[in-house]
Amino acid sequence: MVLDAFTKVVAQADTRGEYLTDSQLDALLGLVRDGNKRIDVVNRITSNASSIVASAARDLFAEQPQLIAPGGNAYTSRRAAACLRDLEIILRYVTYAIFAGDASVLEDRALNGLRETYLALGTPGASVAVGIQKLKEASIAIANDPNGVTRGDCSSLIAEVAAYFDRAASAVG
Repeated sequence: MVLDAFTKVVAQADTRGEYLTDSQLDALLGLVRDGNKRIDVVNRITSNASSIVASAARDLFAEQPQLIAPGGNAYTSRRAAACLRDLEIILRYVTYAIFAGDASVLEDRALNGLRETYLALGTPGASVAVGIQKLKEASIAIANDPNGVTRGDCSSLIAEVAAYFDRAASAVG
């Protein structure tokens, strides 16, 4: 079962039969306070998802041309399309984690068992990890653009976004 940050904190306190602590309340208040920034980041990534994935794949294939050469894991349009699909799915689940402020949806629904699947299919996990890092770079560049978004310091939110991508990359690499 995937829980958002609020439900998780309350469930943990309830299991212990305790009230929420001041630090837990402050952390949840921070999530609420940064809610508009979080929504802005998710909207930006979501509305640019196609270009983020295309850019990541283009950069990945430029760095690792053997992937699209005859015999490579992304050789033929069908295999390249599967690569793009996987990057898009990972990006989508990262946006869910950003919105929820919790990586469990990313872990439970996208990353759990992904390395084993790639191993079984003969997909080079290290290359997928590089592709995810390319997603991260493109997403953060778009999310960090200060035009037309809620003003304020977004450094901790951007660090959180980066951590979700890093988590995904390490899960497959």
